[in-house]
Amino acid sequence: MPSPILAPALSLPGIRHAFFTREGGASTGVYASLNGGVGSRDEPGAVAENRFLMAAALGVAPENFAVPYQVHSAEALVIEAPFASNERPRVDGLVTRTPGLAVGVTGADCGVVLLADPSARVVAAVHAGWKGAFTGVLEATVAAMVVAGATRPNITAVLGPTIGQPSYEVGPEFVARFTEAEAAHAKFFKPSARDGHSLFDLPAFIGERLAACGVGGFTDLELDTYADERRFFSYRRATHRGDPDYGRLVAAIALD
Repeated sequence: MPSPILAPALSLPGIRHAFFTREGGASTGVYASLNGGVGSRDEPGAVAENRFLMAAALGVAPENFAVPYQVHSAEALVIEAPFASNERPRVDGLVTRTPGLAVGVTGADCGVVLLADPSARVVAAVHAGWKGAFTGVLEATVAAMVVAGATRPNITAVLGPTIGQPSYEVGPEFVARFTEAEAAHAKFFKPSARDGHSLFDLPAFIGERLAACGVGGFTDLELDTYADERRFFSYRRATHRGDPDYGRLVAAIALD
């Protein structure tokens, strides 16, 4: 059975959440064992069983476990009902105020963020890789929460398992993309051991973007997906090893 990571900042009355690890599922091989990625090449039946286990752990019906078709966009959507698996919206942030409906996202190095306004009873999940974070998916998700009735100072955001700066080496063109947009972005990079390369602090970048949105609280759980193979899937680790594919972690949140 899954043993998800819970964040104290989101352990609030009327709200259930989970940052699922890779442990406690039905998948095998490179997907072992709680692979939540329907876009992976894992056995569909195993992924379906894993999603069933996640929904059960969160206390929602399997059909109410909503995860979008992520495209590294800056788009977020408010939903009031579940959608069919073949009708997943192509967005990277989901917001709801419907009790019993879990909104979730997948990740395997990208930032997975869960947000809640317990007073307004609005919750959200957002997938924020470098591209989404850079182009505005966090801002779009917070704005969608406000449309749904949330108040920015009452929103608590928690960043779950994400690649950490020591594990995230990037080339000079990547650094240039950020610093050309804003010179102050240079603070998110430090030199790596390889000439001309840098280490990117995606968690800090996500935290700054959320602070600029006016959210009332932000917590980084400081869980590096690349460094902790036992608990987390990592796209970058799989790529470095030459693995044929990789599993996906899931983070989800729901209202009672």
